Amino acid sequence: MADSLVQIGKTWHLRRRVPKRFQSVEPLPFIKRSLKTDSRAVAAQKAVDMWNELVENWELLLAGDVTGARERYDAALAIADKRGFRYKTVDAVSQLPVADLLKRVEAVTSPKDAPALLGAVDVPHVKLSEALEMYWGFTKDRLRQKSPDQIRRWKNPRKKAVKNFIDQLGDKKIHNITRDDMLDFREWWYDRIEGQDLTANSGNKDFTHLGQVLRVVNEKKRYNIDLPLGGLSFKEGDKRARPPFSASWIKDKVLAKGALDGLNKEARCLLLGMVNTGYRPSEGTTLNASTINLAAKVPHIVIKTDGREVKTGNAKRELPLIGVSLEAFRECPDGFPRYFDKAGVSATVNSFLSENGLRETPDHSFYSLRHSFEDRMIAAEIDMRVRKDLMGHSLGGFKYGQGASLDHAAKLLKPLAF
Repeated sequence: MADSLVQIGKTWHLRRRVPKRFQSVEPLPFIKRSLKTDSRAVAAQKAVDMWNELVENWELLLAGDVTGARERYDAALAIADKRGFRYKTVDAVSQLPVADLLKRVEAVTSPKDAPALLGAVDVPHVKLSEALEMYWGFTKDRLRQKSPDQIRRWKNPRKKAVKNFIDQLGDKKIHNITRDDMLDFREWWYDRIEGQDLTANSGNKDFTHLGQVLRVVNEKKRYNIDLPLGGLSFKEGDKRARPPFSASWIKDKVLAKGALDGLNKEARCLLLGMVNTGYRPSEGTTLNASTINLAAKVPHIVIKTDGREVKTGNAKRELPLIGVSLEAFRECPDGFPRYFDKAGVSATVNSFLSENGLRETPDHSFYSLRHSFEDRMIAAEIDMRVRKDLMGHSLGGFKYGQGASLDHAAKLLKPLAF
């Protein structure tokens, strides 16, 4: 940059050739600007800032020199933002107070600024499939702490909702999706719920995820579409709760000698680990040597963000290891690499329980051990604060104090542990 400084009289100037890349948006072959200082050192710094600002402006102008409707619109958003304004359509600009309108007019420094600041760029028409691709970019912040498998499972229902709509009504431009389209989609879902004995929640999830995609893209891209999304959900029936295993069933059936011998080692240890900790299956599968602490004064596991997002802030906790759960982790001290951050363990365990007569009723499942753990704590009259902390549940308000220590929690749980 030093060779771009020219002194005229006592004042330093920036003089530099315009790069070929920007010659379509800057007609002058050379730029010459006064740096308004007689200090060469100050001029050198000001020259860097001035050149960077020129390049940034040329990049914006270059972005506006495009032919595609979406590209023109995106460039208009960028130019307006750079000039300190939010892009508005020409109709919206015309309704602005005179003072605000004049600010936009005065900010126009190039013919290519005018469409962006005065709303002369048409809003593009985007297909639903294209809107989904945009949605991934707008929601990156939601995925930062999710593992690859969590990201896959977060994306899949949104993909499914969009695919179901497209399969039934076509890949419509989102500006053209009407209330009748949404009602037709609802009717299709109603027939599925009735004909295939599905739950209302199955259809409601599609409407929730489809609505998320449309709302986020509409807001982020400033499309200002009046989306026809209200009043589409189905009335939920009574939710089928997972029943807890009774203490006697766990003791006499699940933990009977040899009852779990046919289950692979890691799945068996995950099941036994849940018996006296009540962790969620997804929490158990991500435990590893760094979160399994067998050598501590009170052996325990730590549920935390460690390559996988925990369900809520309250889910971060320490759980003492007692009885069969402690023995299970001694057998698997490094965790469960076979099932790390995978959803397959529940299917494996549930299948084994069914095939070996270990379900107390057809509604009982692997997850029922978590509910059983809470019921056993209630029966032992353990304080609600301690129970909620151990289960990773919200306290329903501000959290005061640290709660029970590991040692105290272990003493409370020991009488009810298997």
